[in-house]
Amino acid sequence: MVTTISRPETPQVMPDTVKLPAPTAWPIILAFGIALLFAGLVTSASVSILGAILFVTGCVGWFRDVLPHEKEETVEVKPEVTVIATSRREVERLPIAPDLPRALLPLETYPVSAGIKGGLAGSVAMAVLACLYGFLKQRSIWYPINLLAATGYAQSLKIGTAWLDGFHLGSFSLALAIHLFTSLLVGLLYGAMLPMFPRRPIFLGGIVAPILWTGLLHSILGLINPLLDERIDWPWFIASQFAFGIVAGLVVARLAPVRTRQLVPFLMRAGIEAPGWTKEKPGKDEPR
Repeated sequence: MVTTISRPETPQVMPDTVKLPAPTAWPIILAFGIALLFAGLVTSASVSILGAILFVTGCVGWFRDVLPHEKEETVEVKPEVTVIATSRREVERLPIAPDLPRALLPLETYPVSAGIKGGLAGSVAMAVLACLYGFLKQRSIWYPINLLAATGYAQSLKIGTAWLDGFHLGSFSLALAIHLFTSLLVGLLYGAMLPMFPRRPIFLGGIVAPILWTGLLHSILGLINPLLDERIDWPWFIASQFAFGIVAGLVVARLAPVRTRQLVPFLMRAGIEAPGWTKEKPGKDEPR
């Protein structure tokens, strides 16, 4: 008869220190050298030479960190107790689609037409404020239109005030195309982003977003349109951005969202008939 003796389990003791790979900057230097190596192909040979030097230096330095023995450093382990606390009294549950095994958020989104309508509505609100600025400040509604059209002119800084105050069919057509293109693009972006902000979508889309892209335009406007950067009235410009964001956000949010086609194969979403994925059409003799 064989008897077994059970040994008491020893509690696991956390180590006081652990060994981790030593930090190194050689991978960044190697990547920067490769970037300069290829950038010199379209700029100058000296850039490629500098990239080659950094490439070789990065390789040698990185190899020395791992060969023949990997460099390590000892880090002290400090156990921390994580306390999970919340101010909510009830658990907030996410809605799950009843016919799906799992949900991919968001469950609903806005159609493309909602973004187009929001972009067009926002473009009208922005154009009204821009023309109002031109009438009050420059006594000409064509002034802001010609400023926007100057984006397509190489010698825009040589344009005078008298030319900006007049009507020019070419400038009007160019400004209209630029304004409609950017408005539709931002409107489509609104339609895609608003479902991701279920709480206060108008605040995020109508106030926070205009502040972000106004700051971006402030930093790059000198490269895009030097004449507009020289003559722009920033308070009026920011007000027009807010008008666009609020109007476009309201129009998109008021339209009915549609359910996202989750877990639907790409062939069915593209409308392609494929055996095994889509239902076959009935024949001539079969009942429909």
